[in-house]
Amino acid sequence: MSGSTDTPTPGTTAPSADVCPECEGRGWTVRPDGGAGTAVPCDCQRTTEGPRLLEVSGIPERYRRCRLDNFQIEVSGCRETLANARSLAQRYVDQFLTADGSFRESGLLFIGPPGVGKTHLAAATLTTLIQDYRVRGKFVDFTTLIYEIQATFDSRSEGSKQSVLDPVIRAEVLVLDELGAQKPSPWVSETLYLILNTRYTRRLPTLFTTNYRLDEGDESAAENLDRPQGSGFDRLANRVPAMLLSRLYEMAQPVIIDSLDYRQKIKMHQHQLSP
Repeated sequence: MSGSTDTPTPGTTAPSADVCPECEGRGWTVRPDGGAGTAVPCDCQRTTEGPRLLEVSGIPERYRRCRLDNFQIEVSGCRETLANARSLAQRYVDQFLTADGSFRESGLLFIGPPGVGKTHLAAATLTTLIQDYRVRGKFVDFTTLIYEIQATFDSRSEGSKQSVLDPVIRAEVLVLDELGAQKPSPWVSETLYLILNTRYTRRLPTLFTTNYRLDEGDESAAENLDRPQGSGFDRLANRVPAMLLSRLYEMAQPVIIDSLDYRQKIKMHQHQLSP
């Protein structure tokens, strides 16, 4: 019988329409090198790896749509400080890959009172790094992390402290949200030191957010904002041991966001029911 047919020969399986024709589902191709060839990741991995890395990053559902370009800066009297914070985050992303082809070692420390967009910027920065550089990123809220570790102390727990901490310590880029939210008990300080010191020695970048200021100068613009009296934010030195605070200066560039509470000023009104 003449002609061709799509029927597979005995002992073989017809290729699936979803299988990449370049690598045939292996995930890698062979690049000629004058010899046997070199195995390299197939381009199809770029289209599947990004969404998978985002899915396992731990970015909370509320912040999964946060992007640098949808960060709102049009808040009365606060446009300059918000625009500067977004610009610093964008420059961090743009300069994340260094001249020698490695990832940068330092991170960012977003500082400001509640509701000014710190977590939005941190989540958006992490999302962009995952999408652009395929980094293995991790987002953790520090208070939640402490509770998860404490839960492993229960004899009925199947997990361990190490199993909770390992993904945090080893992530190529970590977002540690709400630094200083937990009172600085010896155990909390020890856990925080373990995370920060290990990441510091391994030269892994960390993005922090905190409601607590580094020093008196962080509130230099506060007097120009329409905040209730006494609403300034406390010092981080009262929430984090001095040796860790010193290390923060080496690990991250401060990004001070001295703005009004966006959630209170704008978001609350958007969610009000119509009369």
